[in-house]
Amino acid sequence: MLGSGLVISLHELRAMGKSIRQIARETNVSRNTVRKYLRAEGLPERKKRPKRGSKLDPFKTALHQLMADGIYMAEVLWERIRQQGYSGGKTLVKDYVKPHRPPRQAPAVQRYETKPGDQAQVDWGIADYVDERGEFHKVPVFVMTLGYSRAMYIEFARRCDIRSFLRCFLNAIESFGGVPNVMLTDRMKTVILGIGDDRKPRWHPLFADFAATLGIVPKVCRVRRPQTKGKVERAVRFVKENFLPGRTFVDLGDLNAQARTWCDEKNRRVHGTTGERPVDRLPQEELKPLPSEEALCPFRFESRKVSPDGFVSYDGVRYGVPWVYSRREAMVRLLHGQVEIWIDGVVVARHEQVHRRAVVRLPGQYEGLKAAQGYAFPRPAARKIPAEQVETRSLELYDRLAEVGA
Repeated sequence: MLGSGLVISLHELRAMGKSIRQIARETNVSRNTVRKYLRAEGLPERKKRPKRGSKLDPFKTALHQLMADGIYMAEVLWERIRQQGYSGGKTLVKDYVKPHRPPRQAPAVQRYETKPGDQAQVDWGIADYVDERGEFHKVPVFVMTLGYSRAMYIEFARRCDIRSFLRCFLNAIESFGGVPNVMLTDRMKTVILGIGDDRKPRWHPLFADFAATLGIVPKVCRVRRPQTKGKVERAVRFVKENFLPGRTFVDLGDLNAQARTWCDEKNRRVHGTTGERPVDRLPQEELKPLPSEEALCPFRFESRKVSPDGFVSYDGVRYGVPWVYSRREAMVRLLHGQVEIWIDGVVVARHEQVHRRAVVRLPGQYEGLKAAQGYAFPRPAARKIPAEQVETRSLELYDRLAEVGA
């Protein structure tokens, strides 16, 4: 069959007054073919050739019965009809089954709505940002969503370890004003060490103590079923797609300040699923009261060792302490923007939190260092006294003492 372009050329040559013979010679097409296309209106219909029979034809009914049973794998279908006498190839079966195979799909799930105060969903997300030099960096973001009210809390951190998790968790429940009954998360390594033989999670000991102190029941979603905690999954995606794009910030402190404002705005909008504002539904959560600060205090501290030059490293920043505590074990906590350094149950230094790599000195940090030659405690040593203070005795006294002893 000739192409449309060539057919147009035939009609153009005919319009120029050329004969069938001349057109056939110029286009290298037979005269009969030229005559057929010039007489036809448009393109002549292609004659349908009778379909050839296929070795698969006698077995198509059997194939459809197997597919009705949910069998669509060509290998299995080929083996089944071979047992019935099919002698053709596997490719023929594969090509026939392909248009009948259903699309891949995830199983449908029923929407699960939690009762007020029943559940909080928690997750870490990893976000991207570009620095002043155009280089990409990753920053962890902690996200908590209350199941009933959909109230959301986010916080960016330098680390996503257990201590950062506990700190962000405490900040979240303090912002909500209470503690939910259940915490649902995936199998994050932050809080789960593994799964035991009884198929129950082995919680990080520190997190287990933390959950017991709060009176919260930790639970994990099923493997490869992230939709179980879909509320926080959507919240993480919402942060990445709504909060971060196009945003500028100076440091992590500035980013978190903007995140708190953004969370407050979103918690005051009408939620698409509930049709209500999360801030209006939050009082209905009836969260349990927060434990006392004394009970929470152990979970705010992190252990650090003071360097020989009198600094403690925390989140990439070196904070100064009095030199007399060099090489000592210290406990550090971040509380309301203040970095506190404790030794032997006493606060020995307090600094405003810094969000960029820096060395923060303490006023009077090295006072008395030179006089003590760097030693915080007196060293064991003999003491030399002036010569005139030494008592002078005669040799006769020593002779008398020797006679008495004899």
